[in-house]
Amino acid sequence: MINMKTNAVRTLIIANVAVYICQYLSRGNLDLWFALWPLQPVEGEPGFHVWQIVTYAFLHSRTDFSHLLFNMLGLWIFGAQVERCVGSRRLLGCYFASVIAAALSQLFVPALLGTEPEATIGASGGVFGLLLAYGYLFSRHKVIPLILPIPMPAWLFAALYAGAELVLGVTGWQASVAHFAHIGGMIGSACVVWQWRRFRQ
Repeated sequence: MINMKTNAVRTLIIANVAVYICQYLSRGNLDLWFALWPLQPVEGEPGFHVWQIVTYAFLHSRTDFSHLLFNMLGLWIFGAQVERCVGSRRLLGCYFASVIAAALSQLFVPALLGTEPEATIGASGGVFGLLLAYGYLFSRHKVIPLILPIPMPAWLFAALYAGAELVLGVTGWQASVAHFAHIGGMIGSACVVWQWRRFRQ
């Protein structure tokens, strides 16, 4: 029997998988219109359109299936618990606020740092936002990271991940990863969580 309390997360996962299949069948042509392209022209051609601040989050690397797999795994692990706690509407609000904030961060911060402009795809900005929401709602729950298999509270796990992304973004390590989008996703989620706290009080 389907758990109705995770409908939003299930729908997001199905949508991401469906778009991935369309990406594969289109041989990457979807990326030209729906990936998040920089504000500045790439090779003399403008690629940015306003809808891309949302659509990029449904695209993933066609050559690296783990990109989709790990994002959907994170979406399920953190998103399902958040949705069961706050409901589908608030879950979607948090997710898309994270996605949009991640897009805005990726559009402006790398440009200010003078990094090479390139397209951005992936749901990780939204997933990082849900990680922050999970760390807030289930702060004392134990999490075991894959890289460092030591149990730690969810709030500490989220904080360490945010710190690592900031360091990686500033230093330029793992240049192919949109670290500032991840940080932006957490900032967008923090704004939503702050509203939850405000209304709760």
